[in-house]
Amino acid sequence: MTKVAIIGGGIAGLALAMNLHERGIDCVAFERAPEVKELGVGITLLPHCVREFDRLGLLEALSAVAIVNRESRFFNRFGQMIYAEPRGRYAGYDYPELGIHRGKLHMVLYQAALKRLGVERVRTGATCMGVDQDDAGVTVRFTDTVSGKAIEPFRADIAVACDGVNSTIRRQFYPDDKVAFGGINTWRGVTRMPPILSGDVYMRVGSIKTGKIVIYPIVDNVDGQGNQLINWMAEIEGDRPTRNDWNQPGSLEDFFHIYKDWSFDWLDVAGMIRRAETILEYPMVDKDPVDRWTFGRVTLAGDAAHPMYPRGSNGAAQGSIDARVLADCLAADADPVRALKAYEAERLPRANKVVLTNRSNPPDFINIRVEELVGDRPFENLDDYITQAELRALSDNYKKVAGFALDDLKTR
Repeated sequence: MTKVAIIGGGIAGLALAMNLHERGIDCVAFERAPEVKELGVGITLLPHCVREFDRLGLLEALSAVAIVNRESRFFNRFGQMIYAEPRGRYAGYDYPELGIHRGKLHMVLYQAALKRLGVERVRTGATCMGVDQDDAGVTVRFTDTVSGKAIEPFRADIAVACDGVNSTIRRQFYPDDKVAFGGINTWRGVTRMPPILSGDVYMRVGSIKTGKIVIYPIVDNVDGQGNQLINWMAEIEGDRPTRNDWNQPGSLEDFFHIYKDWSFDWLDVAGMIRRAETILEYPMVDKDPVDRWTFGRVTLAGDAAHPMYPRGSNGAAQGSIDARVLADCLAADADPVRALKAYEAERLPRANKVVLTNRSNPPDFINIRVEELVGDRPFENLDDYITQAELRALSDNYKKVAGFALDDLKTR
């Protein structure tokens, strides 16, 4: 029976572990962090991502700690609504769209994996140093994350690198690999405050040309007094890349001047930013798509395979789809090397297309297009410049190229 070493215990790694376990395939997942904690800020799980977690029996647990998004709204930087559309089940999908704290998502996956696989197959505190392979299998080398001392290598039939954008294993096969900075810097934060609008709306305000902010709730009644935990991400084009670490502290003075006068009748943006509990800084980076993920008995998955811009909510979706497809391929073929190639053939072109789409056709292209047509000023009648039907077509086109158009998912 095939034995799989999973390097990385994040979203893709834990999803893969549970998919393999469900199919009776032996695996062990190794996580670098000594302890899994609720870290980070918000993430949106689109319907095709929620579908993957529902297949693992996790929808109820995720819904209990998430916000079900009812609607998405686009605004210009003067607070005027440009376009609105229903989301998730409210738009006819079979699954909801969820706004959730990334740490809570990780904890739901981690606790489920522990329960199903056992603690001996979900190991923390192991930093991968590299992988060696021969005709019979792979040997994964580790050090203890805390002490830095070498720990016993792990022997398996194949290894799957789910160790993220800074993957050690990817670097082993692509030694000159580096992130591609898109010229956009972002700052992410969370703020406790009363619900905005109806309390279940995903908002995109402004554009990256003059200042943009994405806002959505991720925890309901966070303090027992009716307030929500609101996630926001501010974006602006610039030329100051910083270390690509989601936990890099952000400084208010670096970006607040852009939003200091943003106060609308439906939201005081400046006040929300000032009251933030956490601010993290991150450059908008991805990596150029590669034409190969699989090297003999080793393959890449999730962000190790296809790091993409942190916008459009597609990173978690693509990683969870990787996990299911890879598990299916291994279950269908007794030759694990051949199964890895089948996985690559199915997933690589699709995921690479999403990476390039997030660069060239962002989900907030609606905001950019309106700003180009109207100019950087308020409008009296948007239909004089662009119709709602034309805006809907822009939104539908993004969903199609990103792989979650309603008709396409219904067909599948």
